[in-house]
Amino acid sequence: MKNFLILLLSIFFFSCQQKENKNTTVAVSDSVLSKKTNKDDKQTTAENKQITDTIVMNFRNEKGLFEAEGSLDSIHSKVFIKFKNENLGELNAQIIPAEGKGNIRFNQILFPDKTSDGPFGMDLKIELKQKGDYILVIGHSLMADNPYFGKFKVQLENKKK
Repeated sequence: MKNFLILLLSIFFFSCQQKENKNTTVAVSDSVLSKKTNKDDKQTTAENKQITDTIVMNFRNEKGLFEAEGSLDSIHSKVFIKFKNENLGELNAQIIPAEGKGNIRFNQILFPDKTSDGPFGMDLKIELKQKGDYILVIGHSLMADNPYFGKFKVQLENKKK
């Protein structure tokens, strides 16, 4: 009886392992197909896009500003804006909600040395005294009613000293 039970358990675990391997190969092949179609398009647009809850600011617009569109919803109640600072100076940042006004603000700024500051409002002016990767956290104010859910635009301008 013990041997039969051990045999059944090993077959069960082996069959579960087979299903997991099949799913991962399908996911890999889907990502390979999407990469091939992206390369074939040859249409590269310089945009800063929100992926899940993060926007990486890599591209500047014609005015020299980092600009991106994002959205807050019940799943992603905070959006993280990542950018690299190579010059010391002043950061001017602004949030523009799609509806004009809303309970949305810069909650926090994380500096390259892992310190932080905040909260701020919809506008942010702060001295950048370090070179490296910065993270801005955008969300609704916990002190106010009606959390903001919807689209917004973020503009960052780094003025050199």
